[in-house]
Amino acid sequence: MSDGFDQLWADLEPLGRNRTTGGYRRFSWGEADADVRAWFVAAATARGLTVETDRNGNLWAWWGEPGPDAVVTGSHLDSVPDGGAFDGPLGVVSALAAVDELKRRGVRPSRPLAVTVFVEEEGARFGVPCLGTRLLTGAITPERALGLTDADGVTWERAMEQAGHDPSRIGADPDLLGRVGVFIELHVEQGTALIHTDAAVGVASSVWPHGRWRMDFSGQGDHAGTTRLADRKDPMLPFAETVLAARAAAEAHDAVATIGKVHVAPNGTNAIPSRVRTWLDARAPDEATLHAVVGHVDAAARRAANEHNVFHARFEESYTPVVDFDPTLRDHIAAVVGGDGTPAPVLPTGAGHDAGVLAASVPTAMLFVRNPSGISHAPQEFARPEDCHQGVVALADVLADLLGDA
Repeated sequence: MSDGFDQLWADLEPLGRNRTTGGYRRFSWGEADADVRAWFVAAATARGLTVETDRNGNLWAWWGEPGPDAVVTGSHLDSVPDGGAFDGPLGVVSALAAVDELKRRGVRPSRPLAVTVFVEEEGARFGVPCLGTRLLTGAITPERALGLTDADGVTWERAMEQAGHDPSRIGADPDLLGRVGVFIELHVEQGTALIHTDAAVGVASSVWPHGRWRMDFSGQGDHAGTTRLADRKDPMLPFAETVLAARAAAEAHDAVATIGKVHVAPNGTNAIPSRVRTWLDARAPDEATLHAVVGHVDAAARRAANEHNVFHARFEESYTPVVDFDPTLRDHIAAVVGGDGTPAPVLPTGAGHDAGVLAASVPTAMLFVRNPSGISHAPQEFARPEDCHQGVVALADVLADLLGDA
């Protein structure tokens, strides 16, 4: 089992990696994305799986004939800018390695099994996370998705077409979704909960509600050396106050809020900016708290904009309500993974996942593999090989149980 995982990981690891930062730049419909998709097709085909691309660009590798009540597992291969190696790819590699393990055990599935790769999970290029599963389930309209643009103004429609796919077909796919009887996603833990246990693998209980809000501050571009302070309409000032307000709101509400992306125009050293565009990422244990955090930040941004004679606008780009994974499935899987009468640890997460989007439509569960660094969305993200191997065994055990071949 470990040899299969290790070889898959070694083949995938170099693709899309930036030699300068050590992080990954696997953005949807780009060159690196094409490379990792080709890797998946080759690896799945080598295992006798039949690969299909659905109307939204998601990949499905079927063991046997596609059919109803399928057991489905997988994750994503795209990354945040200079992200780590494990976020997403660990779930895909582990799923393929789990197929190897099931075959080694002599399992002959009594119901269909598929391994998936969902597109644009991070939302790093087009701004909306879990876009592949949102389209599949109808959580976003085709019209809005087609018009999403990247930093260069390239639309989802154009990028998808350039990658060789037909964007006119995107949208909800109830027939395909109806094939899925259960979805299991394995993922590297994006935190430190498992570090403090003896367990290499845990089970998700819930996903915090979270969203992304774009804020535009529009002022007046001018000369940095000749414009009096009293005459300025500098959008950088309310932006700076908004960054501090986000931190204060998160601390006050026991939540998290981050401003990690900003575009400044014209972005000149000796020029007062004419516009600052930034994005707020906010997450909280419950929806009321999340709305309170966002409301606090928005109010602070508006006050600061008025004080500095700057126009402010806010736009909600994505929102995911709280997700409580099916408790019966969760507890059953925790028992299967524990294996010795002691259930695996069950923990919530503040990170969004395709499993969270799918949970509104099909029974869904998640496994987490221990991350000793506690770091994610950065090159230092890590999982020990021995923990990854345990993750494959745990996933294989769960799949075998769901297939009725445990």
